[in-house]
Amino acid sequence: MSIVKINVLTVPAEQRETLEQRFAARAGAVENSDGFEWFELLRPVEGTDTYLVYTRWRTEEDFQRWMAGRGQAAHGEQGERPRPAATDATLWSFEVVQQAAPRQG
Repeated sequence: MSIVKINVLTVPAEQRETLEQRFAARAGAVENSDGFEWFELLRPVEGTDTYLVYTRWRTEEDFQRWMAGRGQAAHGEQGERPRPAATDATLWSFEVVQQAAPRQG
């Protein structure tokens, strides 16, 4: 089964719009990568300043290849980096052991 990477970002209220705009500007940066399956940027609704960046990959190796190549460019590691919108970031890793989809019909 797939693996999930969740980047946990602490984003002050005054940087939320900046973070969301940066993700919108990078649309397509990951979607065509080998092994990529899913992406979601989750905005906090109440009681926290934590955004979650959810990506799902076919294998750990696919994720690592993306991080070593296009992921570095997408995260601004080449050239001049803008001021970070997040004040803290943690990466969580999970294996998918069970999944469900809506029933058809």
